[in-house]
Amino acid sequence: DSALKSFLSGGVGGVCAVVVGHPFDLVKVRMQTSGSANASVFSMISKTFARDGISGIYRGVSAPLVATSPMFAVSFWGYDIGKRIVHSMDAASSESESATYKFSIPQLCVAGGISALPTTFIMAPSERLKCLLQVQANEIEKGGKAKYKGLGDCAMKVYQEGGIRSVFKGTGATLLRDVPGSIAWFGTYEIVKKQLMKIQNIDPESGQLSPLAVLTAGGIAGVACWV
Repeated sequence: DSALKSFLSGGVGGVCAVVVGHPFDLVKVRMQTSGSANASVFSMISKTFARDGISGIYRGVSAPLVATSPMFAVSFWGYDIGKRIVHSMDAASSESESATYKFSIPQLCVAGGISALPTTFIMAPSERLKCLLQVQANEIEKGGKAKYKGLGDCAMKVYQEGGIRSVFKGTGATLLRDVPGSIAWFGTYEIVKKQLMKIQNIDPESGQLSPLAVLTAGGIAGVACWV
C-alpha cells in the first residue's frame, strides 16, 4: 500500500533529519536565547563539542527523535492521503487510477498543505518540550538550576501546570507556519525532481532519479520551506 510505504519512508527520513540537523537546531535556540547572535553557527558547535563532547551537541535530542520519526512518517502519509483527496475531487478524472493519474503542481501543493494538518498535532508538543529543555540547558550554563530532569519529566510538569492546553500551546502558530511550509516543501520537491529528470533525460514513466538527485531535490525543497 502506497500510504504505508510513505509512512515507513517518512519515519526513516525523520531519524536521518534529526541526526543531521539537531546540532544546528540546538545552536539556533542558544543564539536566540543567550544573546549570542553575533557568534557563528560553526564556532558555537565547535565550542559546545570541545566543552561537552558529542553529548553536548545532541543535548535535548530525545524529544525530536521521539517525535520527528512519527512526525515525518505522518507527514508523508498525509501527503499520500492528500493526493488521494485531490484526485477524488477532480471530477473530470475521477475514474482514473491514482497510479497513472497526472497531478499538476498546484494539486501537489494542495496535497502538501493537507499533510501539515495531522503532522502539526505531533510537532507542536514536541517543539514545545524540545525548546524548554534547550532553554533550560542554557540557563544551567549560566549557573541556574534544572527544572526538568528529562523529556518525560518535562512533559509531566508542563501537563500538571496547565493541562493538555499547555502541552499543545502554540499549535495555532505552528499550523500557520507548517501549512505554507509544507506547500512550499512538497511543491518545490516535485518541481525540482521533474527538472532533474529533464536534465538527465530520464523518462518519468519508467526511469528513476539517483539517491543523490533525490537528496538534492529534498535539500532545495527544505530551503524553500524555511524561506
